[in-house]
Amino acid sequence: MNIAVVILNWNGEVLLERYLPSVMKYSEGADIYVADNASTDDSISFLKNNYPTIKIIQNSSNGGFAKGYNDALQHVKADIYCLLNSDVKVTKNWLPPIIEAFKDIPDASIIQPKILDHMRKDYFEYAGAAGGYIDRLGYPFCRGRIFQALEKDTGQYNDIQEIFWATGACMFIKSDIFHSLNGFDEDYFAHQEEVDLCWRAKNIGYKVFYVGTSSIYHLGGSTLSNMNPKKTYLNFRNSLFSITKNLPLRKAFIIIFLRLLLDGIAGIRFVFQLKPKHCLAIIKAHLSFYKNFRRMYKKREKKNFINKYYATKSIVWSHFVHQVARFSNLVKD
Repeated sequence: MNIAVVILNWNGEVLLERYLPSVMKYSEGADIYVADNASTDDSISFLKNNYPTIKIIQNSSNGGFAKGYNDALQHVKADIYCLLNSDVKVTKNWLPPIIEAFKDIPDASIIQPKILDHMRKDYFEYAGAAGGYIDRLGYPFCRGRIFQALEKDTGQYNDIQEIFWATGACMFIKSDIFHSLNGFDEDYFAHQEEVDLCWRAKNIGYKVFYVGTSSIYHLGGSTLSNMNPKKTYLNFRNSLFSITKNLPLRKAFIIIFLRLLLDGIAGIRFVFQLKPKHCLAIIKAHLSFYKNFRRMYKKREKKNFINKYYATKSIVWSHFVHQVARFSNLVKD
């Protein structure tokens, strides 16, 4: 089983210098690629001078995470793609548990490892933690991370578990399945495109897994921090895109209406927190969603929708009203 580790880069020379050594040291048997999104720094010369064995794919423009990978992976031949952020430090023997899981679970199409915080190594990291889920209204969360509440890693998620979505920070996906799904939706540009990809995969019968016996350390926020209004805009808008594309029509309309109300409350909350730019980002997200609704509607897979897609009814209610901060304390339904 051939694995290609593909790192997407945009002006990330500093990150490549810091994190590539671990990838090169601990990825025995894998082919290493760097897909460059038209960087204007010295990333390419750094790679050529210091890592001549790395295969470099130079995209013609910065099309974001989605288009960047879609373009690059047209040039990569492998059974399994590992899409790896440039700010990730991998660990010894991180690949064997993933390979074993693909062999032992024939219907596993997408897998993610345990994602730990590079700065606080005994805590889970925001982007993916111990596997992604969504609630009934389409809000994403993770085992090990609910909104900004991060759990300490005490081995509670050292398991192999079917999940709803795998993080784009480190996603393993069978290459034939990636291409059969036509890759990521490029209208997302960045953020939650992996949720949509996994949702589309699950709608046609594929499964997504978390393998807690493999772990990596993620810096996070190297492109957009969690507190950047642009990230707020993309997360809110792209979540609405996914709901429109991946749910039965009647259910999608009901949830979009409820999200209009709840996202409005979130905007008001940002105002009281003296973060007006985030409130404005939510307004812009909804305006962009309505503008692009017809485009998203045309992308719907009309015949294939999974009936049970959510892990809990409302992660917002559970966290902000009942103060639930751990996955194990959620009411599952």
